[in-house]
Amino acid sequence: MFWRAAVLLGLVSLLGACGGKTYAPVSDRSVSAAAQPRPDSYLVRKGDTLYSIAFRYGMDYRELARRNGIGRDYSIYPGQRLSLKNSSAKPASSSIVRDASITAPKPVITSSRDARQKTPDPAKQPVRSSTRPVAQKPVSAPSARARPEPVKKQPKKLPSGPIQWQWPASGRVISTFKTKGSVNKGINIAGSRGTPVKAAAKGKVVYAGNGLLGYGNLVIIDHNQQFLSAYAHNSRVLVKENDMVDAGQKIAEMGSTGADRIMLHFEIRRDGNPINPLKYLPKR
Repeated sequence: MFWRAAVLLGLVSLLGACGGKTYAPVSDRSVSAAAQPRPDSYLVRKGDTLYSIAFRYGMDYRELARRNGIGRDYSIYPGQRLSLKNSSAKPASSSIVRDASITAPKPVITSSRDARQKTPDPAKQPVRSSTRPVAQKPVSAPSARARPEPVKKQPKKLPSGPIQWQWPASGRVISTFKTKGSVNKGINIAGSRGTPVKAAAKGKVVYAGNGLLGYGNLVIIDHNQQFLSAYAHNSRVLVKENDMVDAGQKIAEMGSTGADRIMLHFEIRRDGNPINPLKYLPKR
């Protein structure tokens, strides 16, 4: 009778575990997303940005752009394949494809006499000028329907000089930066749903989406091309890519997307590498 009761208790526990919804720890989820093995290449998908791809594989976005011959606007498009290999060689431009089967035609020599014949020098040929007038098309005034397109304003430049960091949210730090054991590439700040998430410094929004596994609704801000900051697990995102934001500006609201509790996961990355935010944020 005793073994029957033990087996029954085990079955009940197993069914309860299968019926309930379980979550992996947030720190583990974030690590699995940010520290996944880097492949040799990556196929760009809709919603990706150069910054989010570099963030995913722990790379400096400027280096990723250099490897793939991408300009300073850092534009990429779905279906584009990016090389992620570690290489110091300067990449060839991927915008021009040369067909090796097409070669310049060689001169055909029919006899030794033809071979000795010199090619006429164009500079010594007589110049013939034509007195025939060239017809000019009448220039008509532009119609109201064919108005010229307005000139797009150039994006504002990133701020220069030292960064004045400030806390992205009020709340207790429940998990600190760790590189060993239960790795955490930033800090986790507790709060309630809807708690304001603020930009930790002035900069440009370079990613706003939920395409990175383990981060939920994520915002990434570029501050001076060396430092990036990231804000994860938001319930609402209030900014879009290419927005310029000021320090302390509300950019999102705290939530639990991609996490097992309501909190803000905050990271600072320098040249693509995660660093301890507590060494940069002012002491409370």
